[in-house]
Amino acid sequence: MPLLYSSFRIIFVSLCVTNYELKAMKSNPAIYVEGVGWRRERVASLLRRLKGHDYQGRCIYMITLCTEGRQPLLGRLMRRTAAVASAYVEPTELGSEVERCWREIPKHYPEVSVLAFQVMPDHIHGILFVTHEMAVHLGKVINGFKVGCNRAYRRLVLGSSEAMPQKQGQEDRIGRQSLAGSGEGEKQRGCKHPEHGMLFAPGYHDSVLRGKGQLENMFRYIADNPRRLAMKRDNPQLFRVVNSLKVGERTFSAIGNQWLLEHPIRLQVRCHNNKTPENLRLIALQKEYFFARGREGGVLVSPCISAGEKEIARAALEEKLPLIVLLENGFPPLYKPPGKYFDACCEGRLLMLAPWAYHHERRTISREQCQALNSISAALSNEVWTTVFEQDLLRYTSGEE
Repeated sequence: MPLLYSSFRIIFVSLCVTNYELKAMKSNPAIYVEGVGWRRERVASLLRRLKGHDYQGRCIYMITLCTEGRQPLLGRLMRRTAAVASAYVEPTELGSEVERCWREIPKHYPEVSVLAFQVMPDHIHGILFVTHEMAVHLGKVINGFKVGCNRAYRRLVLGSSEAMPQKQGQEDRIGRQSLAGSGEGEKQRGCKHPEHGMLFAPGYHDSVLRGKGQLENMFRYIADNPRRLAMKRDNPQLFRVVNSLKVGERTFSAIGNQWLLEHPIRLQVRCHNNKTPENLRLIALQKEYFFARGREGGVLVSPCISAGEKEIARAALEEKLPLIVLLENGFPPLYKPPGKYFDACCEGRLLMLAPWAYHHERRTISREQCQALNSISAALSNEVWTTVFEQDLLRYTSGEE
């Protein structure tokens, strides 16, 4: 699709849903969790629906469906050049049939408009816009789509080798080694795919559009999937969740570059949590100081609890400085860092550590946990932020002797 047309389409759809977005922001605002992204309260499974939400009314959804067993039946990751930005997914015949079924949803449900679709080797992403009240639940729409996909699966795959995963070393169409020989789905290759005609795993995951600007983020995320997968396959060790990383006397869940823990300069980031003019000035000075040390090669270590700590961490990512982030929550299976955290992880500039197990539900971080994270950040650093150092920084910048 030409870039200009795509841009106009995003603008048009954005205008159509502006009222809905504003209403969603007021009724149930999204909450940003540093190092994790925008989150909403969830029940125990990502496949369960958002509690209290009307799945028949006007709304926009980003839908994700994974193949059963994460088998990469739908496409092959390719590159036009060596750069990850050139990555794209070439659909198999089955993948093309899945896309056709997706784009024909409005024929069966006129209330639903298809806004986007992206096929990946072992899953799909799509955006659906329920333009007005439906007589059925969204799940009925998804189930109907699955029925069409299952017909294609039975016809094209069962009893044949067509559309099955590429083997390692198989050549792609531009004469270079295919990227499908490693990465998502590879670990499942030894598992026999059940021959019962069910292409997708049970259920589906929906992300409900709930805030202004989220629609553009959905489009961007879907379009960026091939590049992200290429980055993961180029750097698999940086995206592997480690659930028992031993550091000193503590055990962490971790994702990212563990070698940052061995760096000779590790700087604790700790800011006061108040908005007085004096403290805002101090945070600005801390930011300037940490950036100067980071550009010299220092690694920032932050629990990202206070507003100042979060601001410095976000700015450090923008400046491409190395960063160790401590989190209250662990990592679910198949976790991928969001947004700028993803690129930082790929480039080896980020390590995310969680001293506690992963939980689905939203929790308010306790005072004891805040104190624990501050203590951990100090233990991981060899330059701890102290009151004496803080006073020296203020005195030095004020021109005092």
